Amino acid sequence: MTIEEPQRAERIAKRKAWTFASQERPSLADALSGREGLRAFWRYWVTDNLWNLAHLSGHFGMKLLPMDACSKLGAALGLFAMPRFHKVASRRAQETIRALRPDLNETEQQELFRENCRAQGRLMTEFSVVNRLQNNRDRLIFHGLDIIDDAVKAGPVIIVGMHLGNWEVGPTVLQRINVHPYAFYLPPKGRAKAWIAERVRSKAGLRFLPPGAEGIRPAIKILKSGGVVSTFCDEGFGGLIRGPFFDRKPHLEGNLAIAIRLARMTGATICPWYNLRADGFRFECRALPPIKLPPEDRPGARQLDDILMLNNAIEPIIRANLDQWYFLDNSLRPE
Repeated sequence: MTIEEPQRAERIAKRKAWTFASQERPSLADALSGREGLRAFWRYWVTDNLWNLAHLSGHFGMKLLPMDACSKLGAALGLFAMPRFHKVASRRAQETIRALRPDLNETEQQELFRENCRAQGRLMTEFSVVNRLQNNRDRLIFHGLDIIDDAVKAGPVIIVGMHLGNWEVGPTVLQRINVHPYAFYLPPKGRAKAWIAERVRSKAGLRFLPPGAEGIRPAIKILKSGGVVSTFCDEGFGGLIRGPFFDRKPHLEGNLAIAIRLARMTGATICPWYNLRADGFRFECRALPPIKLPPEDRPGARQLDDILMLNNAIEPIIRANLDQWYFLDNSLRPE
């Protein structure tokens, strides 16, 4: 594939290993240990469970709706709730729009923000009906699915997705070529949300790797055996956009570096893909040309070039579709 010459930097920040820690379950002894213990006990067993009940009721209640009605409800809820109840996220989104789309006037920037609010809301409600697409594949248009199919037949593959459109349709798309990838899985906050997410994604055919550093070794094993691993290289962490770089200094903190590291260690081909919302609950899915990392003189000699090669493949797609980008409400720089 043809890639623009990557932007260079003098130094690249070293990556720090991140380990996932699940929430501990407070016991009665914790409740009797003092004020903080009692608060933790009450929050886990009472407050959180009220929210769990609300999330479960909403998820299964929306399953009663037709697909398009469910999606439209989400769009309305997102447009209503985002500016009113998520003011910090809304401010970040508007600042990011101004930074990345200075070519738009104020009215156009505001409409982009409003469309992103609708997209965020649709994602939440569509979780209840997304697996219906397995029996309604006329709602999915494919471009270049054979690219991934050929790469998988030839050897190990790292499928790199983007948080555009509704990326939960990915497993349904890949079922058409009988591909069931392993994915790094970070459970959402909240026990009900985590249970719903795992249930929906496993029913779609996705298999899970542990989040953080614990997932690297299993991923290497899968790839070295010729398997398929899926990850996302656009990400927000702690309110900060870690990928793409958007003209900022490259670093090793995010999934861009992890994908390159895995590809170098296993010889895997990187297959970027994304989908865009075409009309309501309909999507157009595209696979980009595969990336096969070129030889390097010594281990790590091309690290920066490799990372920027992958970044430069996904960044233009995201920049052109900010209205559908999930991490728009994160900041480009630390606050």
